[in-house]
Amino acid sequence: MKKQSPIIEVSKLADISANPDVRIFDVRTGPDAKEEYRKKHLQKAVFVDLNSDLANIDDPKNGGRHPLPKLEDFIKTLGRLGISKDSQVIIYDDKNGANAAARFWWMLRAVGHHNVQLLNGGLQFAKNHNYPLSSGDDSYPETKYNSEYTDWQLPQIQIDDVRKAIQDADSVIVDVREPQRYNGITEPIDLVAGHIPNAKNFPFADNLDENGLFKSPDVLKNLYSDLFEKYDKHKITFHCGSGVTACHSLLALDYAGFDIPNLYVGSWSEWSRNEL
Repeated sequence: MKKQSPIIEVSKLADISANPDVRIFDVRTGPDAKEEYRKKHLQKAVFVDLNSDLANIDDPKNGGRHPLPKLEDFIKTLGRLGISKDSQVIIYDDKNGANAAARFWWMLRAVGHHNVQLLNGGLQFAKNHNYPLSSGDDSYPETKYNSEYTDWQLPQIQIDDVRKAIQDADSVIVDVREPQRYNGITEPIDLVAGHIPNAKNFPFADNLDENGLFKSPDVLKNLYSDLFEKYDKHKITFHCGSGVTACHSLLALDYAGFDIPNLYVGSWSEWSRNEL
């Protein structure tokens, strides 16, 4: 059976959008995200809130700014959103999938839901290609999502593992934030600027071409091949500011045909509150 691409094109979504099993979700973020969603969103798209639906926010010192919710709570969220095991889930945001559509993709994959794709180019690209738009609130009938898992099924590591990894020459920590943040020149969100010791910078923006679309699998494979040739996949960890944008690069890796490596959900927001 051919592995499903984690990316779907706008033209393909237009072809399948009337399918009763298709579920479309708008996962844009920011203080006005819900208000902007209500003004204009892709037809049939339901709003998903990063802070309440995809995270269990508490003290950033313990798990970062967007720690994962309990798996059983996320399963209930899927049912409330109208997702079942048979659903074909399509996700987008207004940041080319970087905040926080890819995070929702990773979480669905991590509970064993493989029929999930991110819309290439996101909201803006779809609008520019005359995809039908709606306003107000959309919803799907609630379901009961049944998952056989009690733990997240994609690899992740915790802060203690990171402490060990930075001392291990056979391990690598990858920071996907923009170079300005990685280099400590600016820090618009967290309390301290800088990066985890020995971390390498692979900015998530490099996953995209000049049009804001994901580069081809072959180009992405070349971009990351050196990393995967040097390190065992179990020894590779990706992170960002709070475990959201890092999922953009994990999706790009999956698109390129690599196995998905570790995610450090706590990321810089947790590390910088504990180690500096």
